[in-house]
Amino acid sequence: MVSIIMGSKSDLETVKKSVDILKHFSVEYEVKILSAHRTPEQTKEYIKSAEKRGTKIFIGAAGKAAHLAGVIASYTTKPVIGIPIKTSDLGGMDSLLSMVQMPSGIPVATVAINGSENAGILAVQMLSINDENLSKKLLEHREKQVQKILSDDEELQKNI
Repeated sequence: MVSIIMGSKSDLETVKKSVDILKHFSVEYEVKILSAHRTPEQTKEYIKSAEKRGTKIFIGAAGKAAHLAGVIASYTTKPVIGIPIKTSDLGGMDSLLSMVQMPSGIPVATVAINGSENAGILAVQMLSINDENLSKKLLEHREKQVQKILSDDEELQKNI
């Protein structure tokens, strides 16, 4: 199972792409709104209970100070993927730097600003290490991407 935690409801539009990927690959998930700063105790309790229920990977999405993924990583030894959310103040650079500048020993795998789709795919890739069926689905997904690019190129060549 993958647990997705976002810092506020406004992050849902971005996080939805991770949810869509997990649905596409039939990976069990849950989504929660918690704040590293406003609900630190509830965040800690949720992470511990999610682990007991079988969470293998956490995804933390947050903007601005964006400490959520780091806080999640401080409470678990499971992999944590951070999604820095684009902000109006600094365009998401604040979020990105908050996630990638984790101290040694507490890693957070961080995707691009608003890179929710890649967060979902990375979670699936991690889970596929011990799941041959999921590995096959990932290969099929990649092949569809290749075919789409080749088809788009073929169409472009006809119209130039």
